[in-house]
Amino acid sequence: MGSGLSSLAALGRGLGTTLSYLFRPRVTVDYPEKERQVPERFRGLHILDRHEDGLEKCVGCELCQAACPAHCITVEAAENPEDAPRSPGERYAWRFEIDLLRCIFCGYCEEACPTGAIQLTPRHDLVGFQRETFLVDKRWLTVPAPEAEAAAGRAGEPGRAAG
Repeated sequence: MGSGLSSLAALGRGLGTTLSYLFRPRVTVDYPEKERQVPERFRGLHILDRHEDGLEKCVGCELCQAACPAHCITVEAAENPEDAPRSPGERYAWRFEIDLLRCIFCGYCEEACPTGAIQLTPRHDLVGFQRETFLVDKRWLTVPAPEAEAAAGRAGEPGRAAG
């Protein structure tokens, strides 16, 4: 009979815990209509930034690749063409890839970058169903050039034909 009472007491404690959560405020968020605020120092998805004149900040020094503890960054540099430079340095990163499934979002790449090219943003909305989706390259990472944004804005103006 003693084990029956202890089982009943345990059941009562469990139901009490469940009922106590019934009267607490909900913590769920109606995502994607509403987004939860992330902390100020949150490290999310990466971007490769540009200078105001449109040149890439990344000079292909490969320091972010060396600093990455997960070995998820691949950088290969090439000589910067003199007639149409891509970055202000002698070299530029012709290949820049990040495997986001291996990345631990530690921020070491951001700290190692001498030009401030790679930055971790508060964005966290990366979704995909195949592994290849999470292997992002320079085209995906790089912020659009100012002239490309201006052209996209002009194409979207009323009365103008896009294309």
